[in-house]
Amino acid sequence: MNHPRPFAVLIVLAAGLLWGCGPKRVRTAPRQGETLIVLLPDPGDGAVGRASVSTSAGSTELVGARELTSASPNQRPTPVTVISDSEVQRLFGGALSALPPAPQRFTLFFRFESEELTDTSRALVAQILEAVTRRPFPEVAVVGHTDTTGPAAINIELGLRRANAIRGLLVAAGIDAAVIDVSSHGEADLLVKTADEVLEPSNRRVEITVR
Repeated sequence: MNHPRPFAVLIVLAAGLLWGCGPKRVRTAPRQGETLIVLLPDPGDGAVGRASVSTSAGSTELVGARELTSASPNQRPTPVTVISDSEVQRLFGGALSALPPAPQRFTLFFRFESEELTDTSRALVAQILEAVTRRPFPEVAVVGHTDTTGPAAINIELGLRRANAIRGLLVAAGIDAAVIDVSSHGEADLLVKTADEVLEPSNRRVEITVR
């Protein structure tokens, strides 16, 4: 399950190509001293953040997918335009091809007061292994969660046991333990907001991010 994240993916075209994070036609290259900036959806979950482009003469905000502006020293950024996907590729295809793969996210659910996966979630483990092995230098974050039944301190421990259970499955399948980071939020980060002492299967989970 994916969750939107509050950051912007920017592609910047200047004298060279860098990356940071009807449509009108734009120039195929920036003028001397000018930079083109486009805001793109997050490649992992499609979320669109926002970005502020500032010069000494003023600033503008990029808030929508494929919004573009250009900036030059001592001049205000140009009015924002929206470009098409094909124009994004034409202008920034080289930079986009150099980006690392987008993070992949998975959510596995657990039985009540247990480190045992549900049958449906156990079937997803193979997909997680595939996602990790496809990357030459993977990083895996495993975060355990619980529902609100029981004391908060005990739930931190339960969330950590769940995260370590998934770590154990990955290591047993051949993933290097050194690339896996485990932590627990206990009941502090509920997927489904509930009152205290509420049984909620969707909150009994581990969230995995593969980078």
